[in-house]
Order: sequence, then C-alpha cells, then structure tokens
Amino acid sequence: MTQVDLSSEVGAALPYLRRYARALTGSQSSGDNYAAATLEAVLADRSVVSDASSPKVGLFAMFHGIWVTTGAPVEEEDAGPRAIAQKHLQRLTTNSREALLLHTIEEFNLGEVAEIMQIGSDEAENLVTIARQEMADGISGRVLIIEDEAIIAMDLESIVADLGHRVTGVARTRDGAVKLGTSDAPDLILADIQLADNSSGVDAVRDLLAELGHRPVIFITAFPERLLTGERPEPAFLISKPYSEDQVRSAISQAMFFSSTETLKV
Repeated sequence: MTQVDLSSEVGAALPYLRRYARALTGSQSSGDNYAAATLEAVLADRSVVSDASSPKVGLFAMFHGIWVTTGAPVEEEDAGPRAIAQKHLQRLTTNSREALLLHTIEEFNLGEVAEIMQIGSDEAENLVTIARQEMADGISGRVLIIEDEAIIAMDLESIVADLGHRVTGVARTRDGAVKLGTSDAPDLILADIQLADNSSGVDAVRDLLAELGHRPVIFITAFPERLLTGERPEPAFLISKPYSEDQVRSAISQAMFFSSTETLKV
C-alpha cells in the first residue's frame, strides 16, 4: 500500500474513530481530542497502521494504545451525569466496554477486536459477553422512540422492552415527538433523522432537549457519514441503517450509562 493509499484509508476510517471515541468518553470534545492525538501518533509512526491487518484496524489500535495509557478517563465534573458515569466506570471489568463497542457498533470481528486491543480472540469474546451483562445490570428507564417506519418502530420497541426499559411512546413526526416527550419525559430518546412529514428528527430532539434538559440521545440514519463531518456538533451515539439488534442494544446500554449526551444542534 502506497503512502497515498494509506492516507486515504485512514481518512475514510477517521469519522468512525471519532464516533467510537466520543461513545467511550460521553463527550464530543473529549472524544475528538483523543482522535486528534491518535492522528498525531500515526504521523509520528505509521508502522502501527501500515503493519496491521487493515489500516482501519491499525488506526483503532493506535487509539487504543493512547486510551489505555491515559487511564481511559471520562470527563469529570464536580457533580452531574459524567461524575456519575465515572463512578459507574470504576465498577466495570477493564476493557469490557471497549470490546463491546468495537464489536457491535464499529462492527469489527472478534479477531480484529483482539488485534486492536492486543489480546487473544477468546478474551475478546469473553469481554464482549461481560460488558453486555454489566452495562445492563441495574440500569432501566423510559425510552421515547421517534421513528416513522412502523416495522422498524416495532422492532425498536421490542429491543427496548427486552432490555428492561419502558417505551413512553412512538412518534412519527416532529410535533408528535414533542407532544409525547413533554407529556411523559423519557430518560433516553431514540430518533430517526427523516420523519413521516419530512420534518427532522434532529429538530424534534432539539425541541425536546430545550424543554427537558440534557438526556441521552441515539440517532439512527442510513447516511452516518453526513453527520460525522466534524463541521458542527455531532451525536455521541449514532447507529447506521440497516442496523443489527446487537448495535441497538449496545448503543442503548451506552447511552443509559451516560445519563447526559452531547447531541446535534442546528
């Protein structure tokens, strides 16, 4: 692979590294700082990326090395959601959350997860299993679904219920979402981008957060690259369509884990 090809592959993988980084930290700014540090490390030593099974795997491996070296921190505040998240993190098995995100949200196979984290494949599989259980235990809440496709909405309802959460309602439009969300305030919002009346799920979420204050949000879209440009505030939790059940389950657990999430503003 030439240097030009390597740069192109790294550039294509960067939006997804940024998505992964902000899901780990619960913060867009902190996640992007880690992504920037990773790029600087790649520029200083390209061998980790060029010698990996793929440039994307190498890029994430470089990130992981920096992440574990710094102690895998979450931004702490004197009080509030991230301080609570930090306390939760201290109770999780080391590296379990990272393995879960890499495998389910970023869709690396277990061998690639093992390569990124420099562990055995069996250990990677075990960490994913542990993470699913640990992040689900003791976390339950109310979920508002904003989705105009009936079949997808039913599928999401089923996944949410199986995780032990209560669906407060399903909205197909921006106005419907605001009405439902303000009448029964959710702990988490799961939102499509394009709604039935051509209104925006992003706008619906913006309206709800203005009324309800900060709370976790997961966006679902067929075009994630349009929302991962770095040109404006972006979602910390983003699922691509078509999605898998594991992706949704993992994102919900992550979002509930951080009881506050930076989200899109337009």
